[in-house]
Amino acid sequence: MTADGGRRTADDRGRTADGERRVSGRARRLGVIALAWALSAVCRLPSAVPQLHAQQPAPPPQSARANREELDRLRAERERLEARMRQLQSSAHDIGEERTNIERQADATARLVRSLDLQIGALEGEVDDATASLIIAQDELVIKRSMLRRRVREIYKRGPLYSLEALLSAQSFGALVARYKYLHLVAQRDRALVRRVELLNDQITGTRTQLVRLRGEMELSREQKSEEERRLRELEGQRGRALARVQQTARQTQARLQQIQRDERRLADLLAAFEAERRRAAAARPNVPSAPSTLRTSDLGRLDWPVEGEILYRFGRVVNPNNTTTRWNGIGIGTAAGTSVRAVAGGQVVLAEAFGTYGQTVIVSHGDGDFSVYGSLARLDVRKGQTIQKGQVIGTVGRTDPDLDAHLHFEIRPKGRAVDPLEWLRSRR
Repeated sequence: MTADGGRRTADDRGRTADGERRVSGRARRLGVIALAWALSAVCRLPSAVPQLHAQQPAPPPQSARANREELDRLRAERERLEARMRQLQSSAHDIGEERTNIERQADATARLVRSLDLQIGALEGEVDDATASLIIAQDELVIKRSMLRRRVREIYKRGPLYSLEALLSAQSFGALVARYKYLHLVAQRDRALVRRVELLNDQITGTRTQLVRLRGEMELSREQKSEEERRLRELEGQRGRALARVQQTARQTQARLQQIQRDERRLADLLAAFEAERRRAAAARPNVPSAPSTLRTSDLGRLDWPVEGEILYRFGRVVNPNNTTTRWNGIGIGTAAGTSVRAVAGGQVVLAEAFGTYGQTVIVSHGDGDFSVYGSLARLDVRKGQTIQKGQVIGTVGRTDPDLDAHLHFEIRPKGRAVDPLEWLRSRR
């Protein structure tokens, strides 16, 4: 081999080695570029972040729900009492029951006002908590938005290929991995910042909505409280007026009872005077036999009723709805005003005039100290001293007692003593 041939062979070997080194270097660089592209794709900030659901307002606390349930219960109780009051006002009733109903309504309304106070306090607490939460979220949002704007400016200034350039400029595989980790952490932090800003926006929106709702409920509760306080004042006025009516009714009833007692004593004295006069007349004519009574013991349970009707009150002591007691010496027979009243037996009219609380009254003497009394008449059809027959019309039914409907007050007094007229009247089937 010549010297020139040997030099060419050596040069060829050198060029071959240089080519292999260049090929190997390009291959390594291509591998790094491919890896860098893959890593930069992973590290790039996403163009769109999934929307987060708006934060829902917190449910009302247990105390607020309990207050609302108590309000509903109290309103239902008061509605029941108001319905009962309407029933009382549309019918005859005891004034004491009306007063009791008013007192219960006032008590329920007072409890309703107290419950509204508790609800307003609970709502004010919720408003304070929501306001504090809103202020904290708004302050944090200002800071996070400032950080996000700064990061956006930095990313914009560096350009879209910054991550790729940082990876491609790595001088070794270890430096490449370190830069990748750094870029990955930066991308995670940026994503978290974006998510936090969106979450704060949603939280602020939800809290503002909650505040609007709470303030509306609080305003409504204040209006309801004002209305309940007005109603409570009205009920207090009604209670005072009802108490005055009860006291007035009690005074009137007591005065009437005293008048009835005086009239009963007066009637007893009058009947005793009639009997004394009869006896004096009989003594003045000893040879003339006295006429027997037209009310005989055989008439017990057989006399016809003076009028047909329902019994309003019975003989004896009766406890009235206002807790007063009345002693009736006869019975009250309720019937239509103007109904004819007939004598249960024949006799002589010894009184036909107005007689105190008895009203227009007819007293018939049946002889031998026996009398029948017909009170609360509207019209008198007989006169004093007139002799009447059994079944004869003596007058018409009227209305004397303001607390009772039209009726006939009827008494039977054998020997002047008041007895139960039902023992003498025919039994009804």
